[in-house]
Amino acid sequence: MTLKGSKIKIILKTLKDRYPVVKTQLEHETPFQLLIATILSAQCTDNQVNKVSKKLFEKYPGPEDLGHAPLNDIKKIIYSTGFYNNKAKNIKACSLAVLEEYKCRVPHDITQLVKLPGVGRKTANVVLSAAFGHQTIVVDTHVLRISRRLGLTTSLDPVKVEYELMKIIPKTSWSDLSLQLIYFGREICDAKKPLCEDCPLFEVCLTKGKG
Repeated sequence: MTLKGSKIKIILKTLKDRYPVVKTQLEHETPFQLLIATILSAQCTDNQVNKVSKKLFEKYPGPEDLGHAPLNDIKKIIYSTGFYNNKAKNIKACSLAVLEEYKCRVPHDITQLVKLPGVGRKTANVVLSAAFGHQTIVVDTHVLRISRRLGLTTSLDPVKVEYELMKIIPKTSWSDLSLQLIYFGREICDAKKPLCEDCPLFEVCLTKGKG
């Protein structure tokens, strides 16, 4: 086993032991609701998204409802998530696309998902993993930061990081690892003040919290 292979094995085991059961924190009842909630989650906490999406989905639960909802009404409901003008436009347009192009069914294919308004690879991978059970690597700010600190990648580009991690991480661990790194980033490996003294991965950390 190579040095990187041994390191990856340690990382995977440590995170699995610490977070044996992981799932998205975005509340949803359908793949469509998860898709919209993930669009809302850009630059916003999951807790705030859940508060907002509850109100949004109570009034507009499906793509037909949300696609035909008044834009200003969507803006008012999602205002507190930030960037509400763009998010509202994307949510409405995305809903109409799901309604008209896919007959209200969220596509299972990443090439189709990323063509939807407001949907990038991160959002698509969240939906594929959490809604459809696909193995994907979701590169959010936590995954980007921690994978660099651990020396798993040197790139700052989320798409490059996704592909680099896919090459070195066993596919059966992709989805869990993404969520475990998110949990770990929130609990231990903070962007500005990482709790290095409490970090179970300190010995294999390349930057010791400085990167």
